[in-house]
Amino acid sequence: MLVWDAPNIDMTLATIIEGKPTAKERPDLAVLGDWLVDHAEGDDEVEACVFINVAPHVAGVLRGWVLWLLEEGFRVFAKPKRGDSDVDEDMLAHLTDRAAEGDLEAVYVGSNDARAFTDPLEELAGQGVAINVLGFAEYAGGMATLPWLRFVDLESIEGLFTAPLPRLTLETLPEDGRWFEPRGRLGGGDHREVTP
Repeated sequence: MLVWDAPNIDMTLATIIEGKPTAKERPDLAVLGDWLVDHAEGDDEVEACVFINVAPHVAGVLRGWVLWLLEEGFRVFAKPKRGDSDVDEDMLAHLTDRAAEGDLEAVYVGSNDARAFTDPLEELAGQGVAINVLGFAEYAGGMATLPWLRFVDLESIEGLFTAPLPRLTLETLPEDGRWFEPRGRLGGGDHREVTP
């Protein structure tokens, strides 16, 4: 079962690209759905759920995306965005309900929110559920290195993004090294001390 924290992933992407993500920068969830099915056993029932928090001013815009997700086979849980409301508790409640049914073998959590998910996921792992977290290693807190779960960096899923994200990831450098391009102009700031 996949539970996808759309607000958290979108917020993390905004931090990475230093702006509001567009469809071009967002992950292709159809590719994620295929990836998830490919990782299941042949007769496993696969459930993929996207959780969203809908602010009134974006309800119309999100409608088309929700319809597309439903056509792609995703379940969608949507609730109104009120103040600082979030969908974490709803995701955890769904995980708990599915685990109580007794046939939950593996969980894939798409989120970087270590504070909300680490303890509940560890409890599920103790019940024999295989735990997988999908996120961005540099933003996932301790979840990227916990020994009782498998962490999958979202950019490692082939085709999920149309272009590489401008990430400063020193944990996953290629063997031959990698160049990082400047984001500012050399000598263009007032950060240097001026000596009279």
